[in-house]
Amino acid sequence: MRTLALAALTVPALALVAALSLSPAMAREAPSGWLFEWGETDFSKSSVSFDEIMSGGPPKDGIPSIDDPVFAPAGEIEDLADTEPVMSFFVGDDHRAYPLQILIWHEIVNDTVGGVPIAVTFCPLCNSAVVYDRRVGDAVLDFGTTGKLRNSDLVMYDRQTESWWQQFTGEGIVGVHTGTALKRLPARVESFGLFRERAGAEAKVLVPSRAGARAYGVNPYASYDSSSRPFLYNGDLPEGIEPLARVVVVEGEAWSLELIRDAGRYEQGDLVITWESGQNSALDSRRIAKGKDVGNVVVQRAGGDGDLEDVPYDIAFAFAFHAFHPEAPIHTITE
Repeated sequence: MRTLALAALTVPALALVAALSLSPAMAREAPSGWLFEWGETDFSKSSVSFDEIMSGGPPKDGIPSIDDPVFAPAGEIEDLADTEPVMSFFVGDDHRAYPLQILIWHEIVNDTVGGVPIAVTFCPLCNSAVVYDRRVGDAVLDFGTTGKLRNSDLVMYDRQTESWWQQFTGEGIVGVHTGTALKRLPARVESFGLFRERAGAEAKVLVPSRAGARAYGVNPYASYDSSSRPFLYNGDLPEGIEPLARVVVVEGEAWSLELIRDAGRYEQGDLVITWESGQNSALDSRRIAKGKDVGNVVVQRAGGDGDLEDVPYDIAFAFAFHAFHPEAPIHTITE
């Protein structure tokens, strides 16, 4: 698996893997191997050059999505530290949390919350965690992993048409759904303790369906967020910020996590971004529960009555935001 290989490879070896991964995709047409593996994908439709897409190591579904999620009440969870990160989402009274210690091994959860079909997605290489509505027109799509990367970001596919989708943006990039955008839904990445306090002891928490299937709780990308360069990425790097520094992304604009942390509460127009301590990085220590404290971010918009409402956001690495939004600003503490 790509995840296991990362920790063992030296920097020169990583460079060699990246170069070898790039070479088959330099053709102007889809590589023959893709045509064999992806017989239902319409490669005549694409919004990106195929030479931007590389193998991440695993084959199609080599990183298996979770399609029949199993949950337990938050009050009964004993093997998740209060400071461990979870993705949280709710519709009405249906509150659910998806621990990153599980998502780091599966990257996609197909679920239905409060009657809304959703895809909970996490790309460890970009630290991008986004929830999408799975409804496109009259269809409800189910998502899996292609084993491919673009800008070091997970390329997903839907099982109904085998179109390819960019996890970071939610856009269809290859196949019949090229140009279609999935709807982002408001979700948080927060500590398990904050989620349980906010949602209650009966709120649902994703648990492994087979506890021994993966090394849940272990970070297979140990020390990745302290690296000087991103993995399997050969694009331009942002200026004025480390490529693997975290940034808070809202609607095509980004603020460095350092800026938000130092402010505690940051306001721009009707947007309110807050930070508080107490959440482990999932990409630091080998044991996620011992990862450095990166804090909890909440992004909300003030309404006309002064009430704050959650809006979709992402906390990604700076290089990934720059790759997909090369002309957009990244606001830093030095401004």
